[in-house]
Amino acid sequence: MTAILRILLRRIALLVPLLLGIVLFVFLVMRFSDVDPASAFFQGANPTPEQLHRFREENGLLDPLPVRYVDFVGDLLHGDMGISVLTRSEVVDQVTTALPLTMQLTFLGLGIAVVVSLLLGVTAAIYRDRLPDQIVRVVSLTGVAAPGFWLALLMIQYLAVDLGWFPTGGYINPNDSFTGWLRTMTLPALALSLPVAAQMTRIIRTAVVEELDKDYVRTAVGSGLPPVVVVGRNVLRNALINPLTVLGLRVGYLLGGAVVIETIFSLPGMGKLMIDAVKNGDPAVVQGVVITTAVGFVVVNLVIDILYLLVNPRLRGTS
Repeated sequence: MTAILRILLRRIALLVPLLLGIVLFVFLVMRFSDVDPASAFFQGANPTPEQLHRFREENGLLDPLPVRYVDFVGDLLHGDMGISVLTRSEVVDQVTTALPLTMQLTFLGLGIAVVVSLLLGVTAAIYRDRLPDQIVRVVSLTGVAAPGFWLALLMIQYLAVDLGWFPTGGYINPNDSFTGWLRTMTLPALALSLPVAAQMTRIIRTAVVEELDKDYVRTAVGSGLPPVVVVGRNVLRNALINPLTVLGLRVGYLLGGAVVIETIFSLPGMGKLMIDAVKNGDPAVVQGVVITTAVGFVVVNLVIDILYLLVNPRLRGTS
């Protein structure tokens, strides 16, 4: 347990420079972009040069970049992401309103991807080189090749428009109607998760096949243990260590893919918020969304690292 705590503290310590680097990268990209916060603030008006200069001076836009970066980090530590130049509201308020929906979509998609990939991957490994394995290979290759936005459009056309099983878009809060929430989130979650499920299926199949060929599995089956017990109790526990690491990287894909999926299904999440901010020239909202998404990705990968430590006995014995 001491080794796990030591490794965990080391990983957390590494997050500090990583997060500062992410914030620095976003800060520099936004500062050297073509979007001028002063011009965006007076969008639709004809400000005088004096008004533009006064706005830049009042908001610290004329300070040297190092000073502006330090002020920016200090504001972030106090929960201040700036003011939207279009709505004149706090960016943090817009982010906290949109974030729950994106988290719902991401983790619902993650759950679907894990369940589907486990079922297909383990089935393909158990029946390797036989018909079920061949079918799973074709399905997984198709899923890997199919972009999420293309799947989303197909689902809208056939499952929503033609069959009417699901709405074509929109969002219903689960507190208002859980059934309505599930109907509005099913197609976006499927479109987001199926490419990830296809990738994870191939990885899980390979890991389980390698584990099934080991001596301890043949010994356990030869001693009379049912194959289902051996696979469920021993094989999966050992085989899923490497796929668990890969899963952490796929969470980043889910978070990034939510931008497109939310736009297609008109979901008022982080993706749609950022797309609208980019189209309308609202730099404070763009950088707030990007930083929040990046921090979320880092935190999720930290959780994956913790799970990896818990399921990998070899790491628990390291110092």
